[in-house]
Amino acid sequence: MPLYLHEHLLPKGELGLWNIEEEEEWFLHNLLLSPLELRQLSRMKGRRRTEWLAVRQLVHTMSGREKRGAFIKDEFGKPHLEHSNYHISISHSETLAAAIAGPVPVGIDIQKIVPKITRIAHKFLREEERAIIADHNLIEHMHFYWGAKEALYKAYGRRELDFREHIFIEPFPLDRPEGEMHGRVIKGNFSADYQLYFRTVQDFVLVYALEVF
Repeated sequence: MPLYLHEHLLPKGELGLWNIEEEEEWFLHNLLLSPLELRQLSRMKGRRRTEWLAVRQLVHTMSGREKRGAFIKDEFGKPHLEHSNYHISISHSETLAAAIAGPVPVGIDIQKIVPKITRIAHKFLREEERAIIADHNLIEHMHFYWGAKEALYKAYGRRELDFREHIFIEPFPLDRPEGEMHGRVIKGNFSADYQLYFRTVQDFVLVYALEVF
């Protein structure tokens, strides 16, 4: 069972990573999926099915429960864990699945590092964010910005956010493979601040966010 990482966050919360080595059949045997989850899975094809199953196995393992709680989506499509008051967020990319759970709104993103991110940078980077990025770590730095905005999008959980117009990341230097940053979501009458944490894991970047009250 390749639980790659399981950390307890301060003051409360949990972070987990799963290294996906199992076949789809292993997850289907070990997860007691709800009828709704089975219908969701039936609409998927290929590798995405295994990643989808792995992240649910990860959350169940992190929960420490004997009986698994199903994933329930709210009206905006944001996942919640059955019979739990914790907020959860999930992400998966090729061989890694990631999850975070906590008593405040949370968001997480994991992405394989790929050069093509430069092609879409103009869609998510504000001018002041792009200005601090140095050429020598351009690809990684862009991925951390992208991951931060994905994490805040998930923490917000209500869709229809423009990454440039509504999500703000305080410019941060990238001088080591892990660190912290501050972000904010502002849309209409809504405004919330978030503390974000980032690190490099294998060939991936991991970013997670917790709302600050």
